[in-house]
Amino acid sequence: MKKFIDWAKESGWTIVFKSEYQLNLDESIVTRYKNILDEYLEFLKMIKQCITPSEKTWFICEDEYNNDLDIALKWNEFELISLEAAGEDNEWKSDITLWWDKYLPIVMSVDGGYSFYAIDLTNDIGAIVHGYEPEFEEVEKVADNLDGLFELIMSNKIKL
Repeated sequence: MKKFIDWAKESGWTIVFKSEYQLNLDESIVTRYKNILDEYLEFLKMIKQCITPSEKTWFICEDEYNNDLDIALKWNEFELISLEAAGEDNEWKSDITLWWDKYLPIVMSVDGGYSFYAIDLTNDIGAIVHGYEPEFEEVEKVADNLDGLFELIMSNKIKL
């Protein structure tokens, strides 16, 4: 993780460290996502903001999860878009919610359309998946774990 943070700083990303090494996630996050991986929790304890130079892609950090920022997109914006698309179809809405219960979004992007990276918390635990509009819930696995995602970003195999 340190290697990625150093690389990101050198590559012009906005990296803001937290003043205290701690994490206070909102109860709604902790209740919904009971098994968030330690490696991502460690990242969240250290980093307040992690934003690409274009400012169109960012890691979701504590303030976003807790809805403490006045920003255009919420941490679960893509789930909300899907739920809106489901309209009055309660079965579809339930399927959408159940799907998002299994995947914690960790990166959001508005660069060339809406997309995200998420940690699989249920099926292939720890794997990183990538999804994009219009079918956010149709994802592809891109890395076995968070470190794998960092490596892909640093090697420009994933361009953020």
